[in-house]
Amino acid sequence: MARLQLSDRLMYIAIYTLLTLLAFLTFYPFWNALVISFNKGIDTSMGGVTFWPRSFSLENYEVVFKDKRLLNGFGISVMRTVVGTLFSILATSILAYGLSKRELMGRKYYMVICIITMYFNGGLIPTFLLNRSLGLINTFWVFIIPGLISVWNMIIFRTFFQGLPQGLEESAKIDGCGHWGTFFRIVIPLSGPVIATLSLFTAIYHWNDWFLPSIYISNEKLLPIQTMLKQILSSNIMTEQMSNMDSAAQGQLAKMQSVTSKSLSMATMMVATLPIVMVYPFVQKYFVKGVLVGSLKE
Repeated sequence: MARLQLSDRLMYIAIYTLLTLLAFLTFYPFWNALVISFNKGIDTSMGGVTFWPRSFSLENYEVVFKDKRLLNGFGISVMRTVVGTLFSILATSILAYGLSKRELMGRKYYMVICIITMYFNGGLIPTFLLNRSLGLINTFWVFIIPGLISVWNMIIFRTFFQGLPQGLEESAKIDGCGHWGTFFRIVIPLSGPVIATLSLFTAIYHWNDWFLPSIYISNEKLLPIQTMLKQILSSNIMTEQMSNMDSAAQGQLAKMQSVTSKSLSMATMMVATLPIVMVYPFVQKYFVKGVLVGSLKE
């Protein structure tokens, strides 16, 4: 292998230095939040806690896991993510499969209608009135039904389905499969990369969304942990957060004088963030093939 010239070496050094700096700037805020969550709150308030806990403590997490309100919110977030992702991917892929058929009458008309919804919507108040008339307010299904179809994901699914060999479906029809049999037995098993990628994007949306519950949910038992975290981060007074906890968590917090609102917020943030972050390594290998398929043209 030929030796690199000086100009090439300098270019590589500059590129790697820039990428290292960007990686550090991206990762450090998350790492600092993790460090603060494991540090005593009183000690954190003194400043200077950066790369490692100065006074290690698990008290912040003890308060979080003893608060049944937060644990219930965590369960709602998990249920919403699993059910919402499953239903959304299923409904979106079925719609995309139908629109991928060139013999479908009015196919272009249906696509235009779908694409219009990507750029225009009824607005917050009309949407709220519609969901209220459907009886979705203060129900779990308000997380699922309004966002059941993603037009962007549908376009990616549709492009992927159009790229599949026609001979596979023709062979399935010869063997007696109808449209549903072909879709579930042939198309879906061949769509692993795009399903994995879009499932992750959909799951991240459901897991991170805090705004929709704050509009449609007033029942505390249906609030996901992200909405609760937003309430904690918006609170500047520790007693306000204590008033929202159950009695067991309040008693635990009263015994721990080192816990502050900031340390409790960081611990809650880690509990709300780490589960979805841990999913990435399992689907990372599908990203390039699954995402770039949407750039193919007919």
